[in-house]
Amino acid sequence: MYALFDDAGRFAAGRVMSESDASLQIELDSGKRIKVKAAHVLLRFEQPTPAALLAAAQRLAAEIDLDLAWEFAPDGDFGFAELAREYFDAKAGVEQQAGALLRLFDAPHYFRRVGKGLFRKAPAETVRAALAAIEKKRQVAAQIEAWAGELVAGRCPPPVREQLYKILFKPDKNAPEYKAVVEAARRSQRAPLELLKAAGAIDSAYQFHWRRFLFEQFPRGTGFPALEVPAAPADLPLAPVRAFSIDDSATTEIDDALSVTGLGSGSVVLGIHIAAPALAIAPGSALDKVARERLSTVYLPGWKLTMLPVDVIEAYTLDEGRDCPAVSLYVTLDETTFEVREHATRIERVPVAANLRHDELDEVITEATLGGEAVAEYPFSAELAFAWRFALHLKAQRERVRGKPETFTRPDYSFRLDTAGDREPDGSEAVEITQRRRGAPLDLIVSEAMILANSTWGGWLAELGVPGIYRSQAALAPGIKVRMGTKPLPHAGMGVAQYTWATSPLRRYVDLVNQWQIVACARHGRTAALAAPFKPKDAALFSVISAFDAAYSAYNDFQHGIERYWTLRWLEQHGVNELEATVMKDGLVRADTLPLVFRVGGCDSLVRGVRVRARITGIDLLTLDLHTSLLERIDAAALPAEAPTEGEEDEETTAAALTLAIDLGDAGDGADANAPAA
Repeated sequence: MYALFDDAGRFAAGRVMSESDASLQIELDSGKRIKVKAAHVLLRFEQPTPAALLAAAQRLAAEIDLDLAWEFAPDGDFGFAELAREYFDAKAGVEQQAGALLRLFDAPHYFRRVGKGLFRKAPAETVRAALAAIEKKRQVAAQIEAWAGELVAGRCPPPVREQLYKILFKPDKNAPEYKAVVEAARRSQRAPLELLKAAGAIDSAYQFHWRRFLFEQFPRGTGFPALEVPAAPADLPLAPVRAFSIDDSATTEIDDALSVTGLGSGSVVLGIHIAAPALAIAPGSALDKVARERLSTVYLPGWKLTMLPVDVIEAYTLDEGRDCPAVSLYVTLDETTFEVREHATRIERVPVAANLRHDELDEVITEATLGGEAVAEYPFSAELAFAWRFALHLKAQRERVRGKPETFTRPDYSFRLDTAGDREPDGSEAVEITQRRRGAPLDLIVSEAMILANSTWGGWLAELGVPGIYRSQAALAPGIKVRMGTKPLPHAGMGVAQYTWATSPLRRYVDLVNQWQIVACARHGRTAALAAPFKPKDAALFSVISAFDAAYSAYNDFQHGIERYWTLRWLEQHGVNELEATVMKDGLVRADTLPLVFRVGGCDSLVRGVRVRARITGIDLLTLDLHTSLLERIDAAALPAEAPTEGEEDEETTAAALTLAIDLGDAGDGADANAPAA
């Protein structure tokens, strides 16, 4: 005697060796004996053998027409033997019965299981819906197969091209486009990025980086809604000063300007004037929502995406020849000792006499000309000379608090494209990279004035009990990073008791938020905490900090990456084959004359500060990799090692490989592994 039984969702058959009321001992063809519950036995038979029965049943099951079987099946619950007699004939044998069982079990869209060996017909609507879903699944599978074939053959299907960035970085792993790329990569044994590039999905490395950034950060596009430019209050008093700004020639969002009055009187007033969009943009307004969504201006060589619409910027930027709405900090100090006697904040209109451009004046306005050791003609010479001396005094004060001097051992770099900023770059432009010394006099004047304003206003907010957004750093020790919060804590890196961001409200949202709070202080004094838009422990402030941190970090990462792209393009355009560099750590080096960190084989054992010469062996603009080999060590001994900086960690991250969100296991065994970029 043989028995066919249900073994945890699959069917098996064997010889019955013994039997009790509740179970059977069955020997399989393999010789293994198992205990089977009596309720799981579906069919008993004398012949054929179990293996022959199962083979015949599988053959007959494949021949059963499900639509016809569904028509023949009774309306109530029925057994597989009953269907076999209806479908085959009234004397259906064990082979036909077993075939009916297998077919019923494998067609849940036609027949529902209601017990061991018992089934019920699914409603006609359910069958139609299930068949439609099966057909759709079949068509999708065929489409995936076709697209994968095209990709392997070096052609990119349009739907894959349209979903490129979603597939690579934020994939829907059930989407056919994603599955086609995964299947093609597995089939061709190529990295996804290499596969897509070969298939023509990526025809411009620059556009790849740019469109990826827009996909991730500006999914709804970069345009602004149509909004009216709000007018500033008409009754602002006119300040009795002649202000001047100091910026790069490409700067259009001129946030800050300076004025100096009282020279020669012994008591000088330094005015720090900040553009005041907060006077017109109301918290919660449509324009505020636009600014809060963007959170910051995005800068990249030859282009930028502004936080505010251009017409709003034009209305509030500190352009020369205009009386501009401003929030001004006036610092009265002794002309000789630079002792600060008092400070005051005013909301007013400031006459801006000139927009000075440091890229045009850096060679003229130097330490020598400001100190009287050399002669040169330039606007506001006396005011700039005083501002420079005061800046040196402020810097020395901060350095005493810091416990060590600020050193600028590496230059800043400027990128200029031949587009002149009048159109969005496409990556083919010629690029010029120029060095600019950090801590140049004009830079020092502006930076120290802004640190003074941000520190002073931060202290004033705290004094009046008005919350603000602060930046703090607990110590200068390695690994201690700058944090944003609502408490006025010391900033060890700056060497100040507290530090806000409030001097760039046209291009940073936290500055705009802080300016609203400062305006409330200027208008209401000791009762400002009641009138300020944000109250103590306001959850909205923490929400702004969280969103700004994430966006600002993403924008900076993109800026570093796209500057790396243009640096690599500069190497290509100038046919550079060798680079001199200084060792950082773990095989990473920094180019001596370019903003470029890269890895050189053979430098892992060299100590920090050693200078080397590297040969360029390849440039990959897609992954932003620079491939090099060590030519020679330039210095016989290491130079004095420069202490690592916080920014150095970011540079090392920038030099890391591009990481995709594609998992090649999705098309196979489901292994969890990130796909390599190339």
